[in-house]
Amino acid sequence: MSKTVLIIDDSVTVRMFVSNLLTNDGYCIEQADNGVEGVEKAGESHYDLIISDINMPTMNGYSAVTTIRQDPTNQGVPIIVMSTASKDIDATKAYAAGANLYLTKPVKPDLLLERVRMILGDQR
Repeated sequence: MSKTVLIIDDSVTVRMFVSNLLTNDGYCIEQADNGVEGVEKAGESHYDLIISDINMPTMNGYSAVTTIRQDPTNQGVPIIVMSTASKDIDATKAYAAGANLYLTKPVKPDLLLERVRMILGDQR
């Protein structure tokens, strides 16, 4: 059975890029365009992986990741944070919120696929 990934990002371009890349690699994709919607979806369905942006309207990625982690059913779900914020403090804050991995945008397609496969334990 295919693994399901939730992409939380306010940029349609980024969501489509990640969605197309992962769909072509066999993953099922769902999308949310802000942190509030992402938290709601994470609370309603099970995901094998969540990929979240940081700088979003309504609820930023730090708050979204923290809130998702507070739900006992999502404590073990891996979360990758991808952001244009490239300072060490940004990654530190993401890890403190509960992220498993921090990537700086723009992320090369091969690197993103490699990290997704690594986190999900997909041997390809």
